[in-house]
This record gives sequence, C-alpha cells and structure tokens, in this order.
Amino acid sequence: MSPKPHYSRVLLKVSGEALMGEGQYGIDVDTVGRIANEIRQATEAGVQVCLVIGGGNIFRGLSGAAKGMERASADYMGMLATVMNALAMQQSLESIGVPTRVQSAIPMMTVCEPYIRRRAVRHMEKGRVVIFAAGTGNPFFTTDTAAALRAVEMGCDALFKGTQVDGVYSADPHKVANAERYDRLTYMDVLSRDLKVMDASAISLARENNIPIIVYSIDDEGGFVNVLTGTGRCTIISDAA
Repeated sequence: MSPKPHYSRVLLKVSGEALMGEGQYGIDVDTVGRIANEIRQATEAGVQVCLVIGGGNIFRGLSGAAKGMERASADYMGMLATVMNALAMQQSLESIGVPTRVQSAIPMMTVCEPYIRRRAVRHMEKGRVVIFAAGTGNPFFTTDTAAALRAVEMGCDALFKGTQVDGVYSADPHKVANAERYDRLTYMDVLSRDLKVMDASAISLARENNIPIIVYSIDDEGGFVNVLTGTGRCTIISDAA
C-alpha cells in the first residue's frame, strides 16, 4: 500500500523556465506533459492541487524593464505570458483526464475564468485542478508573491516550489561545487541569509500565515508525489527548523 499524503490541499509553483525542457525559450510539450502527469498522480492520491506558473520562458518583466521599457508595461506583458503557460498546462492536464480550470487575475473571459476566490475553492472541493494565471494582476509583484497569496487565500496546507535543484542551497550548486544543502530552514533563515528561494514578500506572506514552503526538484520523476508523502528529497521552510 502506497504511503498517505501528508497534505490535503497544496499550491504548486512552477517557474516558466521549467516548461522549456532543453530549449532556450517557449514551451516544451513533453515537459509540460510530464509535470501534468505528476499532478494527476497527486490528485489520484486524494490531494487537492492548485498551481501558479511563471512566464519567464516567454517574457520576463524585469529584463524588459532593464532594456528601457516601462516596468509596469513590462510586468503586464509578463502576466500575459503566464496565461499562455496556464492554458498549455490546462490542455495537457485535460488530455490525461484531469478536469482543470484556469482563473486569471486579469479578466479575459474568452479564454478563462476571472479569479474569484470562492469559485476557485469550490472547483478544488469538486476535485478540479485550478491554475491561477496573470500573477496578482498588479505590476511590481512576482509570481512567487502571487503563489504565496493564492496559497493563503485557498487555505492550502503547504506551498510547493518546483525548481531545477533538489532543495535550498547556500549558493547555486551548478556554479559552486561545495554549496551547502539544507533539509530544514526557518523563514527568518531564508530572509536573513538572503537565500534565493522566493522573494522576500512571498516568504513574509507565508510566514505570517504559517504556510510551510517545500522546495524540491521538478525534474525528478515522481518527485511531487514522493515529497507529498514524505519520502522525497526536499527542503522544508517553516517556523520550526
């Protein structure tokens, strides 16, 4: 008998870059399909799942602003990129039998629902996956902050962050060979050491509402379900280290 999940409702934050696969930009269909399959396994285990997906594989607001574009306009373009990613993930999930709804913080009724908190909660109670697109709907806020905000609003038990590495390190392990890996950290550890897990406003929001942040590798086959059941490799950020 497979182990029981430790959480009943979670938010999964996926970076836009995670959807690129081996490519330099855009959406890799096989990679999206693999992530969708992991989400399906989680829902089959009885976990209610919602998602926030970044847009960095298509457009990054900060890099646009750095090149002279007005920051607010650049951020709105980044938000639209997240809608494209959300629709791609929705299509992939529904193709394997997972009912999915996309809710956008910027209303665009032709392609998805507007973000309505109570409706999103109801979808999850009915076993549907909900993908939150367009960040918070405001410029100057990252999709990390949007993920923390939605996790709080949905009453999630934990916020999962899928990254390219299997937890939080003292430095980028791809660049620093002897970077230290942490199994557990407090929110204040992350803030005081300036560990680049999520931005400070996202960490603070999770801390104020006591939502643990669980960082794991999205590239590990079956990693999401393994971490949900407490058997996977990850870093847990909470009040108690």
